[in-house]
Amino acid sequence: MFGARSSGRSHRRAAGVLTALGALVAAGGAAAQAATAPAAPAAATQHRVLFDNSKAETAGNADWIISTSQPDPLGQNPSPSAETDWTGALSSWGVALQKTGDYALKTLPSGNTITYGTSSPLDLKNFDTFVLPEPNVLLSASEKTAVMQFVKNGGGLFLISDHTGSDRNNDGADAVQVINDLMSNNSVNSNDPFGFSVDSLNIATDNPRATGDGTDPVLNGSFGEVTGSIIRNGTTATLKPADNPAAKGEVYRTGYSGNTGAFFATSTFGSGRIAFWGDSSPIDDGTGQSGNTLYDGWNDPAGTDAALALNATAWLSGAGGSGGSPSPSPSPCTSAQLLANPGFESGSSGWTATSGIINTSSTEPAYTGAYKAWLGGKGTAHTDTLAQTVTIPAGCNASLGFQLHIDTAETTTSTAYDSLKVQVLGSGGTVLATLGTYSNLNAASGYAPRTFDLGAYAGQTVTLKFTATEGSKLQTSFVVDDTSLTVS
Repeated sequence: MFGARSSGRSHRRAAGVLTALGALVAAGGAAAQAATAPAAPAAATQHRVLFDNSKAETAGNADWIISTSQPDPLGQNPSPSAETDWTGALSSWGVALQKTGDYALKTLPSGNTITYGTSSPLDLKNFDTFVLPEPNVLLSASEKTAVMQFVKNGGGLFLISDHTGSDRNNDGADAVQVINDLMSNNSVNSNDPFGFSVDSLNIATDNPRATGDGTDPVLNGSFGEVTGSIIRNGTTATLKPADNPAAKGEVYRTGYSGNTGAFFATSTFGSGRIAFWGDSSPIDDGTGQSGNTLYDGWNDPAGTDAALALNATAWLSGAGGSGGSPSPSPSPCTSAQLLANPGFESGSSGWTATSGIINTSSTEPAYTGAYKAWLGGKGTAHTDTLAQTVTIPAGCNASLGFQLHIDTAETTTSTAYDSLKVQVLGSGGTVLATLGTYSNLNAASGYAPRTFDLGAYAGQTVTLKFTATEGSKLQTSFVVDDTSLTVS
């Protein structure tokens, strides 16, 4: 942002049917017979978008609201035709959506808490997309859980950052920290769930360009073609496709491509979608509440920011854009456990494993039953592997779980001599993600449950692989039992 800075859907149906069109006169008689016309067509589904104003979005010179009437902007003007009909630096965004007739907009006012699964009318379960426009307050633990569950279950999340040091309310947290904290410190999945992190940068000015992908709905939606955007003190993101292969750069800082310098990026998590923008300048329409120093990035000719914001909102909401039809809801997912022989009680059936590691040895007892997979434990330099290939149905939430026991003869408290990696592999053995890494330093008595979210791989065939590597001296045993890959 340039300028003075403090550094489930709603289905509305037409009621009733048309009245009789007229009377049909029977031949030779005067009796009239009423005729009933077909039912009127149902009104188009509206895509419900909630803009946040609970995280100091109006602190300092910021004015990241669609209207001063909150939660309902229609209270200020029920039929806006110009962006000045609503007051706020995001009013151009809000009015543009409102004028299509395809969107129902609300604001979560200051003083409210972000929730998911409550009876509040502003609960995330009642919306298709949640917009966090440069949040300046860290989300609480419960709020982070709410946001992550919302996305995992099919919601769209629009994250808009600003440059590092843009702490408008002087509480010690800027938008970079708030967004990174959401992604890396939550109870749902903190293992880089979206496949990107926000860079701690302050890029003074640049005009990033779009990738030119003519089939991309964000770059070529019905709100227009996106050729680029603007940075007026902002930042970028670093993509990590090994953690989430859905992470994709849409617009890049000048001179950057691939996994670095992504100014606008998209991804998926579970059944939901995510969009990231590295600066609030592009969404600023230059007008708002009195006393704020604003900048009209929405109409800056150096970028096509309006089209980018609106196309992304449509994509996040599962819409086709202005006048478009919503994307069909995914088929209901049948709850199931997908792994064959998950407790190893049928020996190595269903698994590809190093010979002898699936056994009934009493030296390392199973968690339940008689069999388990005992990787390592030799005290010599070698590698053991355990793997199974599985197809995760599209539209499903998916979770990998297993019990893990680690014991070791190593005496060090600082050096990881022996390790176990839990990974997701794609076709050809490409590592898509390393879910967890354990070592002799994690040794403890008894088994401990481990769980990982695999929703990002819905619709894909992947291989789940455990790889234990030991050094040449003292043993470390990694014992796995009661595995599961549950979908719902």
